[in-house]
Amino acid sequence: MKKAISTPSAPAAIGPYSQAIVCGSTVYVSGQLPIDPITGQMPDKVSEQARLSLSNIGCILEAVGSSLDKVLRVGVFITDLTKFQELNEVYSTFFSSPYPARSTVQVSALPKGAKVEIEAVAEI
Repeated sequence: MKKAISTPSAPAAIGPYSQAIVCGSTVYVSGQLPIDPITGQMPDKVSEQARLSLSNIGCILEAVGSSLDKVLRVGVFITDLTKFQELNEVYSTFFSSPYPARSTVQVSALPKGAKVEIEAVAEI
């Protein structure tokens, strides 16, 4: 049975989806835009956007009793792959070995003009 997760510690969904879904002992976190949940603002730099997106994922995971240490897979969407190293520098401060499986895809655009969106799957 699936259960929707919502926490005010992360930005509210901007469409017909849940911040996360828990099914069994797995949590599926929807793509997180780099929106500050308090101010509603989005930083400009890719590094700052990646940091905020990953922080938002961490808050959602904490709301279900999980953590970034339990992330199994990450999906990264970025509008400019020339910023890949900048993204990786921030990403490496959130995860340690063994790193989660990951895919990174360049996209032409993201909601609200974001440069980065990150989703995750974790165990509880």
